[in-house]
Amino acid sequence: MVDIFIPCFIDQLFPDTGWNVVKVLKKAGIASNYNPSQTCCGQPHYNSGYWNHSRKMAEKFLTDFTDDRPIIVPSASCAGFIRNHYPKLFKDAPEELEKFQLIKKNVVEFTDFLVNHLKITHFGASFNHTVTYHDGCAALREYGIEKEPRELLKNVDGLRLSEMEERDVCCGFGGTFMVKFAPISTAMVQQKVENALNTKAEYIVSSEASCLININSYIDKNNIPLKTLHIADVLASF
Repeated sequence: MVDIFIPCFIDQLFPDTGWNVVKVLKKAGIASNYNPSQTCCGQPHYNSGYWNHSRKMAEKFLTDFTDDRPIIVPSASCAGFIRNHYPKLFKDAPEELEKFQLIKKNVVEFTDFLVNHLKITHFGASFNHTVTYHDGCAALREYGIEKEPRELLKNVDGLRLSEMEERDVCCGFGGTFMVKFAPISTAMVQQKVENALNTKAEYIVSSEASCLININSYIDKNNIPLKTLHIADVLASF
């Protein structure tokens, strides 16, 4: 049994991805528990400078996940934020900090859990398309995953993985960055999409739904023949 924490982006915009996380875990023989009272981890508030608001969200996270079992997060950005920044929010709150330290080890990103904890990379998925993989900045630099998603994709029947140039370069999302610095963000996502197109891929796949929002908005606006998918959606396909 594991708990699942569904980030607000997925909850509000990609609910099928949340269900697919459950499906993939079920394929691995893992039962999932979803607490319907869960909300945001507080990262948007934190990145915007509203630390008091973020702290309230962090406190709620602690009350929503009280069991000592893995908390699976289909976003390295959210998982990395919880693990690395909650201590800053609770530096003057010893009771909450102690609670956090007890559950920190349980907060695990989805692909990390599958590959490094369960030691499973094949889920019987089938996806007969060429894809390229987008590494979210937080996934690479804050949480530290890179090989795990690729190991999973290489074991999907029919899938052809074609790596893009500058795959470690930001897509321009950056939370509120895409709103506050729209021209710069647009130039960055344009470069990302052009690199993806050069691979002849049909899909851009990522572990980060937030990045896919930014990428997909550029694709839709410019009528570009590319689609985006969260890696959980690919692993749940058959």
